[in-house]
Amino acid sequence: MRLGLNIGFVMGGGDQLDHLRVVREAERLGYTVTWAAEAYGSDAATVLAWLAPQTSRIELGAAVFQIPGRTPAMTAMTAATLDTLSGGRFRLGLGVSGPQVSEGWHGVRFDKPLARTREYVAIVNAALRRERVSYDGRHFTLPLPDGPGKALKLSIHPARDHVPVYLAAVGPKNLELAGEIADGWLGIFNEPGYIREQLGQVGAGRAKAGKELAGFDVVASVPTVVGDDVAACADPIRGYAALYVGGMGSREKNFYNDLAIRMGYAEEAKRVQDLYLDKQYREAMAAIPLEFVDRTSLLGPKERIADKLTAYTEAGVTTLSVTPFGGGPGLTPYDSSVEARLAVVRTVAEALDHAGIGD
Repeated sequence: MRLGLNIGFVMGGGDQLDHLRVVREAERLGYTVTWAAEAYGSDAATVLAWLAPQTSRIELGAAVFQIPGRTPAMTAMTAATLDTLSGGRFRLGLGVSGPQVSEGWHGVRFDKPLARTREYVAIVNAALRRERVSYDGRHFTLPLPDGPGKALKLSIHPARDHVPVYLAAVGPKNLELAGEIADGWLGIFNEPGYIREQLGQVGAGRAKAGKELAGFDVVASVPTVVGDDVAACADPIRGYAALYVGGMGSREKNFYNDLAIRMGYAEEAKRVQDLYLDKQYREAMAAIPLEFVDRTSLLGPKERIADKLTAYTEAGVTTLSVTPFGGGPGLTPYDSSVEARLAVVRTVAEALDHAGIGD
């Protein structure tokens, strides 16, 4: 198993320099990839372009580019440029986002997300192969048939003719699609026992495409807090969990709430959602079960984290993407400073060595 680093979003106020320190330390320690995210704040492409010349070995991943926010041709252009600027170190993560962001922020209807993703990836891959892109689909038509447009091909030569494509997938059908058309899966709220079930769905997609699961990158994004008191380590993650389970969507459509239900937390997921949507945020955080946080995070001292890393490896995870929330040797779990996050990155690297499971 390899280690990755999830830096999330650039929030402003100079925190990009803190991110850079953590990324450089991860690179020094042998982490293989760092992932940047986007929602409706900082975009991932600019952050990765900024990181590219300030790093040399660590790969740079989008987790994710929002499909409704860019045409497939624009994504291919961006991927080719980032891969060239980084010397072939870019990984293209894609996701449909959710109806609130897709329709509220990008003005794109959230309809038929699986079919839209399939067409989108096909066009991106064709463009990166420098084919003349001509596509007649339900969601995308290139060129438009009733105008002066003509089929074009990418005018630059990318560093590679195939940039690895990852799909952010939560539901069973999307997991199967990831296995069928992508090179890797970006997971969330990953728990070793449940990952085995999810990989069954990914494997079905691989089989549909005539491919084996071997070689497919299973990326588990895992919040991490280091400390001696496991319950105290869980507390900083409660806000993140409550946001996704309770507030990332509506009562009618919240993919993360549905995931928590499938993982066995139906009553708890409903309570968290009710509290969060009623703007009782502290109560929603308190309603997140400790067990749920513990199952889907790395919590505790180095030795406990090493045991959990072993469990993830045995479950089939190939890249463990650490999201450092804080804590560390001699630090309180509530410390989310850059020094605390650096300590987390170091501790997880030490735990991987302790477990003896690194590549």
